[in-house]
Amino acid sequence: MKELVNKIKKSIKLSTKAEEYIYSISKEKNILKGEVLIREGQTVNKTFFVTSGCLRSYCTDKNGKEHTLQFAIKNWWISDFIAIYNNELATLTVESIKDSKVIEFNAKKLEEIHALFPEFEAFQRKNLERHVVSLHKRILNQLQLTAPERYNLFLKQYPDIEKYTPNYHIASYLGITQQSLSRIRIDKVKK
Repeated sequence: MKELVNKIKKSIKLSTKAEEYIYSISKEKNILKGEVLIREGQTVNKTFFVTSGCLRSYCTDKNGKEHTLQFAIKNWWISDFIAIYNNELATLTVESIKDSKVIEFNAKKLEEIHALFPEFEAFQRKNLERHVVSLHKRILNQLQLTAPERYNLFLKQYPDIEKYTPNYHIASYLGITQQSLSRIRIDKVKK
């Protein structure tokens, strides 16, 4: 928790009251590999800041195939933001793919922080900007890059993730089959 507070303090001047509020609306949790934090179809009122480990969000199509939307590693936020901000049921599942530590926030109370402590507005805006840019880059990469190029970029963004992430999660994130992922890896080794 202290790590997140220090990260915030690097961006904005944080009053003692604001720091106390952050502690009051959050709790640190240890999450075991395979544990589900949000399940598709449920009400969502939590958002998570990852302090260690790795989580992923995914949706399941009508044929039962999983599509990984996001991996969240250290210092990343994850939730079903569509469900939170549109007051809808979850369309995503968020699960831990490695034993992880997170800080769990009550999403509504986190949103109220702006009214109570206006200095957070800039910090949250920067987080949102980074998130939007990241999603736009991901969409553009899916549209413009070849599968091997997407895989190489993935390895740069998540250098150690292959050690603990099943191939089918990586393939679904890249929008390819597991067989294609295997071929890309074989070709990479040959070069």
